[in-house]
Amino acid sequence: MSEEPRPRMMGRGLGRGLSALLGDSGDEAPKTLRHVATESLQPGRFQPRRHFDPESLDALAESVRAQGILQPILVRRSPENPNRYEILAGERRWRAAQAARLHEVPVLVRELGDREASEIALVENIQRQDLNPIEEAQGYHRLIDEFGHTQEALASALGKSRSHIANTLRLLNLPDEIQAMIADGRLTAGHARALVTVSDPVQIAHEIIAQGLNVRQTEGYVRSRDNQREGKSGGKRSDQSKDPNVAALEQELAQLLGLKVAIRSDRDGGALSIRYKTLDQLDLVLAKLRATR
Repeated sequence: MSEEPRPRMMGRGLGRGLSALLGDSGDEAPKTLRHVATESLQPGRFQPRRHFDPESLDALAESVRAQGILQPILVRRSPENPNRYEILAGERRWRAAQAARLHEVPVLVRELGDREASEIALVENIQRQDLNPIEEAQGYHRLIDEFGHTQEALASALGKSRSHIANTLRLLNLPDEIQAMIADGRLTAGHARALVTVSDPVQIAHEIIAQGLNVRQTEGYVRSRDNQREGKSGGKRSDQSKDPNVAALEQELAQLLGLKVAIRSDRDGGALSIRYKTLDQLDLVLAKLRATR
């Protein structure tokens, strides 16, 4: 097994990555690459992950024994001890180097404060391959809530689509019981997105698991339940029978604008309509749109 994959954010070709998040243009690469004693490194205090899969670490250690560490570990000097280094990104490589009994490891030293160190640790955590969708959503939420990043900025920096960021964040609107089902793998993110707009998501989630439905079957099951409910009530077809992602976007836009929003989809694309009662409301919509320029 080769050394752990290089995080997508670290290169220039796949989004602007950490340099974008930290306000660094990346035009001048740091010149502080050096080799230091393995024992002089310590885990970062802001590392959000505490569990490291033993089998994965053993495989990485074997690779390190054979090839060494190919990608430097990102560190800063320890605030408590200038002779030690605190790991910002690359703790798995360091642990593997210890297991492989390497005396020295390559490091890239950056002079960063606590806020930047916390941000780097969080971004690297999001890029881990074994992150479940809820952990990923929580990571996005923290980057937005604590560090003020927009969904668009995260999408660019992390090499993700804007819709992926938005859809993943919506998982946090689900009840805790369903989030636990996603975290432990009983439901996928695709299953969960179909439950975002339904009125009884926990009950339906248990039915999905019991019947072993895949994502497409789940979407059809949710639509059939909505149609049955509307048929019994004699009312119009519910908006919940729409594609769940479209319905969620309607809800998000309505909350943002404070007005009723409708999205109609067809083979050629679709149409967005915003219902207003006064010209003042329309002026408010235009002001919000201008503010996003």
